[in-house]
Amino acid sequence: MSVTTAALDPSVCAPLPVLGQDVTVPLITGGEVVYAALDYAASAPALQRVWDDVAAYAPYYGSVHRGAGYLSQLSTDLFENSRRTVAEFLGCRADDQVVFTRSTTDSLNLLAAALPADCQVFVYETEHHASLLPWRDARVTYLDAPRTPAQAVETLERALADRDPSPNSQLRSSRGGPTGPALVCVTGASNVTGELWPVKELAAVAHAHGARIVLDAAQLAPHHPVDIAELDVDWVAFSGHKLYAPFGSGVLAGRADWLREAEPYLAGGGASRKVSRRADGGVDVDWHTTAARHEAGSPNVIGVYSIASACKALTEAGFDNLVAREQELVSRVREGLAEVPEVQVLSLFGDDAPRVGVISFVVRGWNSSHFAAALSAEYGIGVRDGLFCAHPLVRTLLGSDPQDPGECGAPEAEPGERSLNAIRVSFGAGTPDEHIDRFLRAVSELVRDGARWNYRTEDGRCVPDRGEAARTA
Repeated sequence: MSVTTAALDPSVCAPLPVLGQDVTVPLITGGEVVYAALDYAASAPALQRVWDDVAAYAPYYGSVHRGAGYLSQLSTDLFENSRRTVAEFLGCRADDQVVFTRSTTDSLNLLAAALPADCQVFVYETEHHASLLPWRDARVTYLDAPRTPAQAVETLERALADRDPSPNSQLRSSRGGPTGPALVCVTGASNVTGELWPVKELAAVAHAHGARIVLDAAQLAPHHPVDIAELDVDWVAFSGHKLYAPFGSGVLAGRADWLREAEPYLAGGGASRKVSRRADGGVDVDWHTTAARHEAGSPNVIGVYSIASACKALTEAGFDNLVAREQELVSRVREGLAEVPEVQVLSLFGDDAPRVGVISFVVRGWNSSHFAAALSAEYGIGVRDGLFCAHPLVRTLLGSDPQDPGECGAPEAEPGERSLNAIRVSFGAGTPDEHIDRFLRAVSELVRDGARWNYRTEDGRCVPDRGEAARTA
């Protein structure tokens, strides 16, 4: 699909300029329109500030931690200064480590690989797959979806009090048996409902029972300040591409001891301090004890710098202002959807629960993939449809049997047939008011008048049938 650019009306610009605000896309019904990117929860558009910072640095690119040349030294300084910037952004404690990874998924898999022997992991079924699935080699207790924040705390309290005995620990459970190391994994803001979780309260419960806690902040960090010390969590994980920073970089920040004692996540250059041959022909390795232990290979310095740039931009813009403006958009979207009786907004904690700019819904009489396809083809609006890589949660919210079929973003039903999927609209600091207005108008018109074009399923996706003539409204 070809795209062109057009001037954007500054009266509808968001607080932080992002790339793509002037991109126009063709409509199946004819003409073009400025693209409305309302899929921030999947990947937020890059901030213009981030792009400019990266472009300014690009001519000075050099190998990190490797070279004696000026550009290598400059790039190394930039890389390590970015680490300090991220630590400040997250409110890290003095002895915390900031490890750069590829993504939230990579960060949590790294932590899973660093778990001590006999560690028991507690994770809610409501988690994104990135925080639900990495613990395959640990003893995992999956907790049922709570229906209130208080219930989430109570559920964790009971689970930790009754946790499995371990023969290698001095800690005691309520059943009298010794307990070993434990880790709680919880999201800060749901990638399906946008609802905020009681992270500080959950951290207090975890620590009261001798457990540690890791916060999946992929959806929280772009919308709210995240302070490791204030929340009293042990680790935080997030992705750059959700924080208005392009490129494949992520962060795992927090306590150093488990990371320092674990085998390197990847074995290779940069993770080792000394490598020597043994007399028997083998190799001895002295691994780093710093963050470098888990950063083998040539670092993604541009990706890391883009995260640091985004952290600075959000901090300088002021989270109070960004949160207030986003909450206005959340209220407008929820109120607009409430005016359409056929729309059911998905919620775990109820209408009054605080949330970020992530809202999922279904439309009675519509396959969600069909609805999302019509939003794109007929209105130039990009949303997400499917199970959002949180299958157990969406199935719970839709009231479906856990064994019902369904794939993330690949619905199995024809347009108009019932399928196990939903629609997600998400937005943030780069969303113009006009995008929200157009989305609400499109929802209303599609429900009232139906789609103006015929659609078909192709490779698991609902797409406009380009061989069919447009239908009259």
